[in-house]
Amino acid sequence: MNAQRLTTPKENVQEFQEKLGHAAKENKKRRFHALYDKVYRLDILWEAWRRVRANKGSAGIDGETLADIEEQGEIDFIMNCHRRLKEGKYHPQPVKRQYIPKKDGKQRPLGIPTVRDRVIQMATKLVIEPIFEADFQETSFGFRPKRSAKQALERIRKACNRKGNWVVDVDIQGYFDNINQEKLMKLVEMRISDRRILKLVRKWLGAGVMEEGKVRRSDLGTPQGGVISPLLANIYLNYFDLLWERHGSKVGELTRYADDFVVICKTKKDAERAYELIRAIMERLELILHPTKTRIVGLWTGEEGFDFLGMHHRKTKAETSKGQVYHTTQQWLCRKAEERIREVVKKQLAPPKMRHKSIQEHVDYLNPKIQGWRNYYFTACSQRKMAKLDWYILIRLARWYAKKRQRAGWMSSLREVKSLSIQYGLKTLL
Repeated sequence: MNAQRLTTPKENVQEFQEKLGHAAKENKKRRFHALYDKVYRLDILWEAWRRVRANKGSAGIDGETLADIEEQGEIDFIMNCHRRLKEGKYHPQPVKRQYIPKKDGKQRPLGIPTVRDRVIQMATKLVIEPIFEADFQETSFGFRPKRSAKQALERIRKACNRKGNWVVDVDIQGYFDNINQEKLMKLVEMRISDRRILKLVRKWLGAGVMEEGKVRRSDLGTPQGGVISPLLANIYLNYFDLLWERHGSKVGELTRYADDFVVICKTKKDAERAYELIRAIMERLELILHPTKTRIVGLWTGEEGFDFLGMHHRKTKAETSKGQVYHTTQQWLCRKAEERIREVVKKQLAPPKMRHKSIQEHVDYLNPKIQGWRNYYFTACSQRKMAKLDWYILIRLARWYAKKRQRAGWMSSLREVKSLSIQYGLKTLL
């Protein structure tokens, strides 16, 4: 007799999501009501915990880390979440505010929810995401299952090559901080009528931010850093996608990745009309376009290009095998991406405290990063820039090596470092 194979929480969740997604696709007007009890289902909580743990991340305002939970017992933690949700005793804590310095001297605010809040947000996301996924448009690529930045880049390349000579490059000013929570909740309620789920989402929106010992609450924005935030942000901008589909699709082709998007148009007149339409829809959503970062770019002469998702896009001349000249859209890593790569390498190899490390440790750190950069940024047109970055990595290693060996200059170490990098299996971008 065959023993029945036990399914894992991951498989259970996938099956549940497929059913839910199918039901949402079948009836676009259906509002879902019995969802809250699914959030505290043990298999869903286990899968949520698995994903939060895989994402790593630091502690929230309660100081509890992922390691603390593993030490105290994962079963106790999951059962505690289950019990709190079931008995209606779960209350999220304010988000811990942290600032990351930006290149221009400004600081990017980040919010870190507690691990418990991240797990319960993840469980809720697992339950409600398939419903909204059924409504999201083909134009949207950011923070969605089975969709990627690479697919968005390919869509843009093709749109530019289909006589797309003008681009409206859009930047929304402080998007995550300016989402109108009441309008967002109305959009969530169009699909979900379970009052306890709606109450949960409202609690997260109103949990506030803890900064310098004080809690600040706002009726604008979504908690940046929260697991649920990207989904809520997509729900809000899906309204834009739908209106664009209805009123703007003849003017230009939209590609959106979270709050960044471009519209590719054939003529300057179309681009200007697209810009006005975008501004009008954004007004409805109570969002403001960044005055200097939002711009119309002419691609047809090849003198101008635009940056999107870490890549620079520009039209260049090419020749067919018969010598006919035509224009095609090329993509290569943008200057900002180049600088970021150099920064990561420098941070690893330049500080004096890194001199005690072995070459093997540095190679182990750099290899996954190099592989990731290569996978994302490599195109036929990126090769020259990639070669320069490979050279930069080698020079940085030589400088580190010379300092470690207490040698005066790094040039004399270059040949030795070259052969060591081959010996230790350092990957290259090219």
